[in-house]
Amino acid sequence: MTAHADTLATGIAACDCLTPFGDGEATVSALLAGRRALEMRPVRGRDGGDPVPLALIGGEMDEEIPPRWLAPVREFAKRIPAECWGSARFPVVITSSNFGVGSLYAFTRDRDPRHLRHGPPFAAVELLRAELGWGPNVHVFSHACVTAHLGLAHAARLLAAGMAEQVLVFSFDFVSPFVAGGFHSLKILNGAMPAPFSARESGSIGLGDGAGFAVLARQKAPARIETHALHNEMFHFTGNQPDGAGFAACAAEVAAAVRGRRVWIKGHGTGTLEAGRLEAETFARVLPGAPLVSWKGSLGHTLGSCGLVELAVTLAALRRPLRTVPGTLGAVEPFFAGNVAAAPFSGSDFDAVVLGSNAFGGAHAAMVLSIE
Repeated sequence: MTAHADTLATGIAACDCLTPFGDGEATVSALLAGRRALEMRPVRGRDGGDPVPLALIGGEMDEEIPPRWLAPVREFAKRIPAECWGSARFPVVITSSNFGVGSLYAFTRDRDPRHLRHGPPFAAVELLRAELGWGPNVHVFSHACVTAHLGLAHAARLLAAGMAEQVLVFSFDFVSPFVAGGFHSLKILNGAMPAPFSARESGSIGLGDGAGFAVLARQKAPARIETHALHNEMFHFTGNQPDGAGFAACAAEVAAAVRGRRVWIKGHGTGTLEAGRLEAETFARVLPGAPLVSWKGSLGHTLGSCGLVELAVTLAALRRPLRTVPGTLGAVEPFFAGNVAAAPFSGSDFDAVVLGSNAFGGAHAAMVLSIE
């Protein structure tokens, strides 16, 4: 599938996230202090299993009734500016890779049919819509770890086509024993803490709870998304083309969009070896001199929501004095490329930020963020 880029400038009217550290501002403060939300916890929750790195909101991942994600998401949603969300001119885009899958797993354990009321994606979305009072104009996306990017690109297209005044993009992914067990079976979630972009003997990731929102608008705003680049290799269920062609195709689109500008890169950087090497090497080649960071060594991988959670963290960092950007927590030398920034740095001298995410099956997404 060929790379595709939309050069649709879209203003960000509001944006925030929820992580185990709190909102975007609290998360940046924790990252700059070198704190890790990841802790070693049993991979199957109360059923035990191997200890793996998880970053959880509330400290537990076993689903109850109501689902454990509902209360923090309901509270977090109070930060969204009031509007007629879900109406014809103010649609909502919901992005997630998990939705209520933890409740489906809970049903297999205790056979309580109440879990099924919010387990399937459509049921989880309806529960969320009812809880938050949104209207029926809701669009749903789920494509693994590039999901939030797809939702943001879709919102930009709605605005560019004149089909909306503002669009709310809302994303949430909470870890469950089912999700943790799946990654553990692939051996990429294991007993080691992630070290993004580090050339070591074996790779590892962490998983984390997260939610985020962005209100996109047609009017000019101090922060705006200028380009969306999307590419899908369709090479393998989980792997990438070994030559890195998929990474290169997506990166080339954003590199062309920022030619002549000074940028830094918020990478995907989960801590896996092949993908980490391909990502670091590709960005070092197409955007030489641009610092590359990942925060998943602290926050864990928030899966389909990572693109929106990390957008909110980026914006919070750029609001700080000197626009101080957290470095790559957990990174250990040697790195796959010389562009990896392990320590915090000032973003004041940069013109834009490239934010990238990658997903199972060779799906790649990137966007360009510009700040006045």
